Amino acid sequence: MTPGPAAAPSVLKRVWGRREWILVILGGLALAVALTWPTLRDPRHTVPGDIGDPALFAWQIAWGGHALLHSPLHLWDSNTFFPDPHSLAFTDTVVGYAPFGMIGSGMESALLRYNILYVLLHALAFVGAYALTRQLGAHPLGAAVAGVAWAFAPWRLAHAGHLNVISTGGIALSLAMIARGHGWSLRAGHRPERHSPWWALAGWLVGAWQITLGLAIGLAYAYVMILICLVAAACFGWSWWRRGRPVFGRRLLAADLAGGLCFAAATAFMGLAFTRVVQLHPQADRGLAWTEMYSPPWRGLLIAPEASWLWGTRHAGARSHLPWAPEMALLPGITLIVLAVVGAIISIFRLRHRILLTLGTLGAVLLTLGATLPWHGDPGYLTLSKHLPGWAALRTPGRMMVWVSLLLAILAAGAVSEWVAGARATAPWRPGVMARGKFVVLRLALLIPLVLVVVEGVNRTGHPEVLRYPAAMSAAREPILVLPSAGSLEMSIMLWTTNGFPRVPNGLVTFVPTGQERIRAASMTFPDTTSIAALRAAGIKSVVVLPEWLPGTPWEGVPERSIDGLGITREQIGYYILYRLD
Repeated sequence: MTPGPAAAPSVLKRVWGRREWILVILGGLALAVALTWPTLRDPRHTVPGDIGDPALFAWQIAWGGHALLHSPLHLWDSNTFFPDPHSLAFTDTVVGYAPFGMIGSGMESALLRYNILYVLLHALAFVGAYALTRQLGAHPLGAAVAGVAWAFAPWRLAHAGHLNVISTGGIALSLAMIARGHGWSLRAGHRPERHSPWWALAGWLVGAWQITLGLAIGLAYAYVMILICLVAAACFGWSWWRRGRPVFGRRLLAADLAGGLCFAAATAFMGLAFTRVVQLHPQADRGLAWTEMYSPPWRGLLIAPEASWLWGTRHAGARSHLPWAPEMALLPGITLIVLAVVGAIISIFRLRHRILLTLGTLGAVLLTLGATLPWHGDPGYLTLSKHLPGWAALRTPGRMMVWVSLLLAILAAGAVSEWVAGARATAPWRPGVMARGKFVVLRLALLIPLVLVVVEGVNRTGHPEVLRYPAAMSAAREPILVLPSAGSLEMSIMLWTTNGFPRVPNGLVTFVPTGQERIRAASMTFPDTTSIAALRAAGIKSVVVLPEWLPGTPWEGVPERSIDGLGITREQIGYYILYRLD
């Protein structure tokens, strides 16, 4: 049977709906490849940003996959920072990407995997913001503007190496899915006939996965979800009391309960791991002085990072006055700010919703400024640091720009959607040259905001080549100490260990673990009787020395020191030196 006239619009709507999301996903992928270029030009040897943090995160993902395949119960006990346990949690970690680490092996695969994920996380951020604003009632063009503006905001370019900071697509996507599951949008309000328990459950599961991509962003997200749940419970509880019947059905409530438990479990899984580290290493605890040091001045909200193609050079002078530009150059986009301001006044969304979005944006801005507010951030960010569990570990208030830019994107989507509605009313399609010309001109003009946010998202991020793997490590028996053991070189050493995952005491985080401190201190006089005895007692079997990195370090004279009578052997392998202690 063919559908009747009444069913035809519904069929067409479903067909267009499927096509829309195919186009959105493909468009997001294309934009991600283009606006992160040249990330995929040489993905096996280069990384975006610098060779420090990307090497760390490439190692994290590779280790996670290795652990899942070979020792899932020891996921947190990584091969670095030997012999200290729980070392994967010494810094924020992207455990949620671990399944990707099960594909491929070795250093080149780790880099290829990292670069692919770097591109995909931008695509997911675009799709997530698009889905959220569409669910809230925005026109596809408004949603596209919001998606680009959020996923490729200039401030993100300063965090090209911080995979845990820019992996935010799951936030917007989960909110969109949960809103859809509850039949809620800003334009249409609550529509019980559109309840979908499966969408709600899927949204909670995406949110749980997002939490496992790091608590630097995930902890604030968890508290936002708690706040949303409390507000929703209060609103719908009031509605239930007035109507005398529950607003949600049992299946939807069951989906929320099951999904919420998964979300809570993921949060506890991550939180308990970091809590354990503080118990083992009290020096890992971060005081409020860190937050005060990294709190950005208000002018940082209007300054772009160096990697912005459009604004980087133009803002160089202003950026030079920021105490720590990588965390304080926080421009969300000039176009986005203008569109959001317009969206607070003229929008497809209702006035009360615009007021709430504007107040939410202002609140997020105040949190972003941390301790630089006239009242020193208390009440404000420092208040949360004092009273909310875990918040004190979030030492960089500027990363709240994730929420500022998302709320700005929603306001901007409302403005663009209103312009689209106005253009339809002003110049609908009619026969005739003049009518068609007006129609085309107005439609082209509507693309201007989209073009502008795309231009502001263009990067000039450096893509340096990572340090080459020293062949001496492949000939060494593990556990291996690599010297010098200090500075950002440690992150490259962590990456090198993806070739086989030998245990090493090397690694770099914001504190010095107890075992690493002891081994470093013992190795300062290597090779001599005392240092060799101490290293053997610590379990070290081999020492690999990188002569080109020694100048200016405590290990500068190692290659010239004699090993006669010490009971060890020395072998020159290329530019590197391998000492065997057993």
